[in-house]
Amino acid sequence: MADPKGFLKHGREVACSRPVEERVQDWKEVYVPGSLLPIISTQASRCMDCGIPFCHNGCPLGNLIPEWNDYAYREDWAAASERLHATNNFPEFTGRLCPAPCESACVLGISQPAVTIKNVEVSIIDKAWDANDVKPQAPERLSGKTVAVVGSGPAGLAAAQQLTRAGHTVAVFERADRIGGLLRYGIPEFKMEKVHINRRIEQMRAEGTRFRTGVEIGRDLKSTDLRKRYDAVVIAAGATTARELPVPGRELKGIHQAMEYLPLANKVVEGDFVAPPITAEGKHVVVIGGGDTGADCVGTAHRQGAASVTQLEIMPKPGDERASGQPWPTFPMLYKVTSAHEEGGERVYSVSTTHFAGDEDGNVQSLHLIEVEFVDGKLTQKPGTERVIPAQLVTLAMGFTGTDVENGLVSQFGLELDARGNIARNDDYETNVPGVFVAGDAGRGQSLIVWAIAEGRSAARGVDRFLTGASELPAPIRPTDRSLTV
Repeated sequence: MADPKGFLKHGREVACSRPVEERVQDWKEVYVPGSLLPIISTQASRCMDCGIPFCHNGCPLGNLIPEWNDYAYREDWAAASERLHATNNFPEFTGRLCPAPCESACVLGISQPAVTIKNVEVSIIDKAWDANDVKPQAPERLSGKTVAVVGSGPAGLAAAQQLTRAGHTVAVFERADRIGGLLRYGIPEFKMEKVHINRRIEQMRAEGTRFRTGVEIGRDLKSTDLRKRYDAVVIAAGATTARELPVPGRELKGIHQAMEYLPLANKVVEGDFVAPPITAEGKHVVVIGGGDTGADCVGTAHRQGAASVTQLEIMPKPGDERASGQPWPTFPMLYKVTSAHEEGGERVYSVSTTHFAGDEDGNVQSLHLIEVEFVDGKLTQKPGTERVIPAQLVTLAMGFTGTDVENGLVSQFGLELDARGNIARNDDYETNVPGVFVAGDAGRGQSLIVWAIAEGRSAARGVDRFLTGASELPAPIRPTDRSLTV
């Protein structure tokens, strides 16, 4: 293990954020560059190398956390990087974006603040890139088999990289103009700068993975044609059907889904626009939805110069401590303040939108809401609590209901859906159509980035078994498994 007394000698420290007044003026990551370097070995020393490391189970990837904590404590960064990559293709993504269920499962967290697993992870991989320790791993021989991967989010990229390294010829199809899926256009630059995606893509190109952008399977290229060209197909198209808000006034101009709003801000950073077609500048902004996507909208609105930002959540405000029904080592629903919330705005809980009102030109001007409470297990409106708030830009960040069935991908393949609207699959991640597999949110439903990467890796093993009759790739995480994260 690292230092046997590390958790007794040192308290928890995390990365320092740049001052709010500085960071809202740009799109760079919110953390002070290099702020982790002086403390990271000490923080890694707090890991107790438990006899039963529950952090392994807390992480869907099964990351070997005590092992790379020990290497980080000893400042053997090359060995730490090797252990990190043994289970995770893209630790620079998860180290920045994952809510860290591993930390919720940390044994130290029972009585003390948990080990800063996420900060150690991102420090290891950043050091590995700086030291040129992250190199292409091209296969020694090619199998002669071809695989198409539909979607270039974390699940698709993980599946593609694993299959390429196994010797198959892999092409990734992405309907957007750049590779990355939600990582590219759904995650704001201030949470993860896109240089991290770009250099992974270059690594994968050097390994032999091919990328095709601007091609939507089902519309630009028929699913049947794809099956004729490739020996196997992996669908990693995500759960992109956004949840709607069917209330009066929804048709007013200025009300947008979060994934209509956020990509345009990222395209400004990419240089596609001087100013975004949808902007919060000078407007009263309301974000409906209290999750991470809602927080992304809040932070984006701050940087665009919103006059005010209000975030609405229909559920009650979470507590600061674990609820009795969410005991360690499960992932608890706790009140958290993200970097976007530190930058300002108001958060309102236990409210429901009743309708929108607009001006004579059809532009949204206000939002009418009412307080709600649970009565006999059902959310019920509280009479006499109606109020109106100004709203000149509204973003809907209420999650996603399933995969896109409108573009023809599902129908053309003849895929079956499960009761939740996701693409059904078996334990090898294969759909009802032989040779067609599904990974990530398309099969699991909206979930975490660590689940996406884990499923991409597991689906790749299923594809490899289908193509070769056996596989040396890591054993899959079964879709029916129940992680300690809930």
